[in-house]
This record gives sequence, structure tokens and C-alpha cells, in this order.
Amino acid sequence: QVQLVESGGGLVQPGDSLKLSCTASGDTLRGYAMGWFRRLPGREREFVQAITSDGKSSYYANSVKGRFTISRDDAKNTVYLQMNTLKPEDTAVYYCAAVRRPWGLSTSENDYTFWGQGTQVTVST
Repeated sequence: QVQLVESGGGLVQPGDSLKLSCTASGDTLRGYAMGWFRRLPGREREFVQAITSDGKSSYYANSVKGRFTISRDDAKNTVYLQMNTLKPEDTAVYYCAAVRRPWGLSTSENDYTFWGQGTQVTVST
């Protein structure tokens, strides 16, 4: 079993940056593809960004293109989401997720096995 805990959320102003962390326990993240998802107020959870188990490839939603970057540090058992130029429409609860997958990644939440509890990001003046 993998337990995931997100951190780094908060209240920021438009244009600011935040870096979310997702730290795992119970197993090493080596061999797991990782994803970040978010749930906007009143909306379904949506895909944000994902990274392969080797960290060499990633995929992002168009809504965060050029602003968000996913990365991983398997030595620290942690995945990150660097969020720059934040907009009010980025306000959401952000979740990280893991799936054991030696190759490739997934943009579908149905493919992920383990989830964190989420961290709130609010972008507002």
C-alpha cells in the first residue's frame, strides 16, 4: 500500500507561484507513474499533469500549458507540481495519485490506484 500526502497549498494572488509536494510512504515510488489532478468548485475532478515512472516524460492539460511543471525525486519519494503565473481559475483542491506502471503514464483518474487527501489552492485578490 502506498500512502500519499500532499502539501504546499495555500492562498495566493494572481500571478504568484506555488510548489506542491506529494510525499509517499509505505512503498518506494520507483516503478509508479504519478499524476496530479484537481477538483474545481462545483466541478468534476480533472487531469492536470502526469509523469512516467522514470521521470523522462510528462503530459499536461492545455489549461496549465507553460505554467505548471511536474517533477519527481525518487530518492525523497516525492513528486512536485510547480505552479507559476497562477490564475483565479486554478483555484481547486489538488490531488496526487500513483499507479504502478513501469512504462507510460495516464491522464485518466480511473487508472490510478492510490490517492492523497488533497490540498487546497486558492488564487484570489
